[in-house]
Amino acid sequence: MRDYDEIIAFLGEWGPFQKIVFFLLSLSVLPNAFSGLSIVFVGDIPEHRCLVPGNLNLSEAWRNRTIPLVQEGDKLQYSKCRRYRVDVIMNLSETFPDPDSFNMSEVEQEPCLDGWEYSKDQYISTIVSEWDLVCNNDWKGPFSMSVFFVGVLIGSFISGQLSDRFGRKIVLFGTMAVQTVFSIFQAFSPNWEIFCILNFLVGFGQISNYVAAFVLGSEILGKSIRVMYSTLGVGISYAIGYMLLPLFAYFIRSWQMLILALSLNGLAYIPLWWFIPESPRWLLTKGTVQEAEAILRHIAKRNGVTPPEVLFNDLELEDMKAKSKQSYSIIHLFKTHNIRAITLLNFLIWMILAAVYFGLSLSTPNLHGDDYLNCFFAATMEVLAYVGAWLFLQRFPRRFSLSGSLFLGGVVLFFIQLIPSNLLIITTVLVMIGKFGTTCAFSIVYVYAAELYPTAVRNMGVGVSSMASRLGSIISPYIFYIGVHHEFLPFILMGSFTVLSAILTLFLPETVNIPLPDTIDQMQKMKTFKCSNTHRNNDHSYKCGNTGENNMVINKKEEI
Repeated sequence: MRDYDEIIAFLGEWGPFQKIVFFLLSLSVLPNAFSGLSIVFVGDIPEHRCLVPGNLNLSEAWRNRTIPLVQEGDKLQYSKCRRYRVDVIMNLSETFPDPDSFNMSEVEQEPCLDGWEYSKDQYISTIVSEWDLVCNNDWKGPFSMSVFFVGVLIGSFISGQLSDRFGRKIVLFGTMAVQTVFSIFQAFSPNWEIFCILNFLVGFGQISNYVAAFVLGSEILGKSIRVMYSTLGVGISYAIGYMLLPLFAYFIRSWQMLILALSLNGLAYIPLWWFIPESPRWLLTKGTVQEAEAILRHIAKRNGVTPPEVLFNDLELEDMKAKSKQSYSIIHLFKTHNIRAITLLNFLIWMILAAVYFGLSLSTPNLHGDDYLNCFFAATMEVLAYVGAWLFLQRFPRRFSLSGSLFLGGVVLFFIQLIPSNLLIITTVLVMIGKFGTTCAFSIVYVYAAELYPTAVRNMGVGVSSMASRLGSIISPYIFYIGVHHEFLPFILMGSFTVLSAILTLFLPETVNIPLPDTIDQMQKMKTFKCSNTHRNNDHSYKCGNTGENNMVINKKEEI
């Protein structure tokens, strides 16, 4: 019996219609980088110190001495969270016109009771300067981003169910609307609490939009185009949005206006509704055969091909209907030892990968050099990474492509701590290489996971893995937060865990050039190393091998 791909083979793989859908669906992903990474500039921490009220009758010299100097690394800087007691400073300024003639270490200190003053050199305002998210409130900055990723987590869980129930197209445009509308509202947030609530909703829409575009494209496009779509299509489109982000941020230095400008781009995608169709595959599973046939015949017309008079025979329709009624629960991902081990390994690899990817993406302000250029370079590395992922998937085994990308990213991050402080540009270069490796791995892991799981639980397996990655992304802002206080610790953590995930990947089975499994029993076996010792006269034979692969025999002659 023919499967769906065989039935629609008459349409061709890369006709005019597929090219248009490929381009438009990829384009719909572009704003996701705005909402996902704008916090790099919206939530950046400007240089700041305690505010000294302007109504105090103090000379400029005494105003500067009001803020104590503290040692931060190898630099002596003004304290960001403490000042000398203002009432004592007032009395001293009357007695000692020259502040250098008095030993300030004897003066008691106090917190910033009158607030903070922020440098305007780079930003007019950020959410940090807007709501004083510094000192005792500095945890609120990374928490704002973690809330976004909690929305992403819940969105990734719910969007698949919504898409299966209501359709790919309506969820794609509905979640695009959620992302756009709540981003616009976010620009007018009256306080930090409302900002966080809206950031949660934006995160919910962001991932749901991405997943819906990914699934819709995968179902409309032919199987030979799907790998290219997941890498060179949606991947590079996301990276282009990432590249445009620092351009917007460079010219718009107010956080409200930056969010508003980035959000309004979503309105330009409304006309796409009339060009992107619903998934015929989904329509068939819901029994709406006439609508599915109408779309397929429209595609054939656009591609200039003549469709057969009967697209689906009764037997094929009954088979599709029966398959749509089959139900599987998450327990099936742990049903056997093999699928359980694969699921747990995927869980760890995806979680580590997301934590490192977003940790690097959010750490742009911690790097040496210009923030806007660093962000642009990081985005450029993503374009190269998606091209690299596509080439790796075309030419090399999945397992070694993923492991090699992770190992490259992890090793360079781990050794950043060894770079001398006077060679900070090399540190930035290594971070960019680490970004290349992790982004390349992130692109490969989607394709690899889809091939590991059988048809019966493929969507569920990739969905659970994706949810694990969201747990990693929730942690990622705190990796960036550690970097504010301990310069190299984030890179040591990210490098170590990335190398660990590279090693774990080697235990997964290979899937390249192997037919996709339909049932759990047909899955490739996990890699394990086993040896059995057999005695034959004076020979000892050790039979060793990886599970699922051809065994090798190593003979060793016993010396008498």
